[in-house]
Amino acid sequence: MKLSATTIIGLFVFTFALLSISEANMFPNRNSFYTYKGLVESLNSYPAFANEGGSNVEKMEMAALLAHVDHDTNGLKIVRESNKDNYNLYCDPAGSCGSKQYYGRGPLQLSWNYNYADAGKALKYDLLNNPDLVATDAKISWSTALWFWMASGDKPCHKSIVIGSFSGTIRTISGGIECDGRNSEEMHMRINSYKKFCGIVGVNPGNDLSC
Repeated sequence: MKLSATTIIGLFVFTFALLSISEANMFPNRNSFYTYKGLVESLNSYPAFANEGGSNVEKMEMAALLAHVDHDTNGLKIVRESNKDNYNLYCDPAGSCGSKQYYGRGPLQLSWNYNYADAGKALKYDLLNNPDLVATDAKISWSTALWFWMASGDKPCHKSIVIGSFSGTIRTISGGIECDGRNSEEMHMRINSYKKFCGIVGVNPGNDLSC
């Protein structure tokens, strides 16, 4: 595996942050599926991750991603969505579903048929027909999280955090459920997790937190 120069720089900073997080024992119940190797292999697809805006912004982005991952997977413990009653709900009839299920999988719990289709197209995997790759291949799983973070929607999380807006990342990931007073408890859990990781990597979380 050959890493680009920009990825190596970002990886160096990210590795330092992960070592700090590991020493703080932030993921004591981590599922062995979530490997550091899988994360490293996924970074080459998005070298701009944690590699723009200077040291403080890079640390904020790392803390933000890990905060959402921490929240969505209960500390890297969950690979597949816990509520099996929801497994058949994530099919937009405007797209294709067939007999497949598009429930939450992976670090950011990739959900819905259109997200599997778009992520697969970007990453060059047929995730629409093979959605469980997100729960069985660590590199693909981390790659879908980075795809969602960097490239999903009109305003991806990356664009929000590089201008210091953690609230924007919440709105992209779960705005329809948690923002504008819908579920402030879940929103504050994300914010508290973000503050925790910012403290570990040594950066001020800023003031743009609530959505």
